[in-house]
Amino acid sequence: MEEKSYNININPDWIKKYLSKIVWAIFGLIIIFSSVRTIGPEEEGVVIQLGEYNRTVAPGLNFIIPLGIEKMHKIPIQRQLKQEFGFRTAVAGQRSEYVKAGYGDESMMLTGDLNLTDVEWVVQYRITDSYKFLFKVRNAEKTLRDMSESVMRKVVGDRTVNEVLTVGRQEIASTVEVELQTLCDEYENGIRIDQVVLQDVNPPEPVKPSFNAVNEAQQERETLINQAEADYNRVIPRARGEAEETIQLAEAYALNRVNRAIGEAERFNALYEAYIKAPEVTKQRIYLETMEKILPKIGNKIIVDEDGNNVLPLLNIDKVKPPVQ
Repeated sequence: MEEKSYNININPDWIKKYLSKIVWAIFGLIIIFSSVRTIGPEEEGVVIQLGEYNRTVAPGLNFIIPLGIEKMHKIPIQRQLKQEFGFRTAVAGQRSEYVKAGYGDESMMLTGDLNLTDVEWVVQYRITDSYKFLFKVRNAEKTLRDMSESVMRKVVGDRTVNEVLTVGRQEIASTVEVELQTLCDEYENGIRIDQVVLQDVNPPEPVKPSFNAVNEAQQERETLINQAEADYNRVIPRARGEAEETIQLAEAYALNRVNRAIGEAERFNALYEAYIKAPEVTKQRIYLETMEKILPKIGNKIIVDEDGNNVLPLLNIDKVKPPVQ
């Protein structure tokens, strides 16, 4: 078969005519793409012109001078950031996974009573001033990490190992938060500390079983104390109430007896005065009053004259029923 040859003739005039336009088009696209910057809703753009701060731009589409004349740093001012000490989050989610290997130097600390403890914590913070964050302190995030570790070691070093492991955890976190914010204000790094959280506090692995045994003993002690206080609060108030009731009953009985005695004494004195004035009348009245009290208690009685002989059988004296005792 015969081979066919194709000759392509390129017009040099056409190349000269359109090559410059193509070059300028490519150059224009490079300029456009290198000068357009998009700032997210949680960010703020800081523009540096020839190594000097120029302006701060808001979220949205922004333009800068290309070819290295201006550079833009995106600062997440509306986002909460965090730094982890003694561990790192490998996988975040409902079941987060953490990596501790290689970060023991950050978390191993000496307490005030010369014991070692392993403290893992998290610093949550926000960038409030992007200018200060970039220009007041060199590498502000690294400086914040160094300050956090320094403050935590200082606070833990002022406390005993029992305080660090048990009751003093919340107080330690609050103290570190306050002191770390004070340092940030002094350094003017544009950072606000939201929260310091002690993630985990443990004794070193070689002595961990002994510490766990001590903690269990302390918890058992607290449980027994609480049970004893519960029994005390249940028994003692009841005993006090019963004692108070007995005292009040005795006081009421004593008051009743005293008032009755006073009344009987006054009655006797009044009766005596009446007797002095009219002895016979008083005797008769006393007799009648006494009989008025006695007769209703002796049942059915018939009183007849001992000299009488004509007793009617209709009275049925023998059939009179004795009084009910």
